[in-house]
Amino acid sequence: MSKKDNKTCSKICDNECCVVAARVVQGHRVASGENGDPRYPGGTIRMQQPYFKALGLDLFGFYHGTVNVDIAPSAYNVEKPRHTFRQVAWHPTAPAEDFSFIDVEVLGLGEEPVKGFIYYPHPDTKPCHFQKATVLELLLPFIPTLRYGMDLQLRIPASQMTISTP
Repeated sequence: MSKKDNKTCSKICDNECCVVAARVVQGHRVASGENGDPRYPGGTIRMQQPYFKALGLDLFGFYHGTVNVDIAPSAYNVEKPRHTFRQVAWHPTAPAEDFSFIDVEVLGLGEEPVKGFIYYPHPDTKPCHFQKATVLELLLPFIPTLRYGMDLQLRIPASQMTISTP
């Protein structure tokens, strides 16, 4: 993130960033490979990682899975992500997909924010394993203290994603 993106927000959304409450929820466990689906040996993130690296995004140091968080009752809108890759043919039999990556800082896991990305497979090119509309998938370093049901806060650059509340 740039220095501009790292400013602390004093309200939910301003011109710099959005801060939103999120709860860790269980996903399909396909990204990590923990669901045992033989189509995705080792998980989708492990399979996609070399393609993203070839396109300029090195995910070395990130856990090979996503942390799913629900931001309900808030909603999000993708604006201008840090990275967008179109027609990534990462799987031998599935159609190519579009992916975006949005900067995120996770607050509430200690004194320092944990930096990562919101991993956003575009729903219009994603063949299956759709998420609830209020669920975001996070790519982060491995965090041993994370548990389902934990409440966190996400700080997201407003230029990349906006958050609205009812």
